Amino acid sequence: MNLDEALEPRCTICTRALYADEINRYACHPCTRRCDEQLLELAGPRGLYAKLGSHLAPGSGSGGPAVSGSRNAPVPLRLDVLNLLTAGGPVLGPLETWVRDWEARGRAELNEAGTLQQRVNHAVGTLRFNLEWAATNHPAFDEFAREVSLMHRQASVHVAGERPPRAIPVACPCGAILRVGLDTPGVRCYGCGEQYGHAEVLRLPVAERRAAA
Repeated sequence: MNLDEALEPRCTICTRALYADEINRYACHPCTRRCDEQLLELAGPRGLYAKLGSHLAPGSGSGGPAVSGSRNAPVPLRLDVLNLLTAGGPVLGPLETWVRDWEARGRAELNEAGTLQQRVNHAVGTLRFNLEWAATNHPAFDEFAREVSLMHRQASVHVAGERPPRAIPVACPCGAILRVGLDTPGVRCYGCGEQYGHAEVLRLPVAERRAAA
């Protein structure tokens, strides 16, 4: 990358150069739309979060029979799915953390009343309502978008009964080993702080087995 390319305003998520109508944004329009779509698919009575409740029984996420709508799910439960449904789990927990962050900036309002589903719906609603503001004004929008992508992927894997994408160890020039998959939207190196977009991180060399161990 030459100096002129390095100075071009770029999307902090996919790292492509921003178009004229995207200047002064932290994320390009396609990345913002993808984040909005992923949020939308999480919430509501037919959303991914609601569907997780039908995958609590062992085998229900791998082609086996799904649990009925009954509140009395069989025991033992799938703890990985149950964890996704808890208040502090990897779906509602991060959503409400970001609502708190945006609330401190005067752009959202936290509501912890009601059922967990209602809280997810509220969090998603207020985050989507303020998404354009965040894509233009919030310096950590890339972090937010990646967390949304992660929770969407985790929920989708269980609802669709698919295995998580295989993670491959790749080597950053600084020597750090990063584990990425074909669906990794981007990653920041924990060693040197370099931010890689989707295409860039997939171009990194595969780490040797000794280094990846």
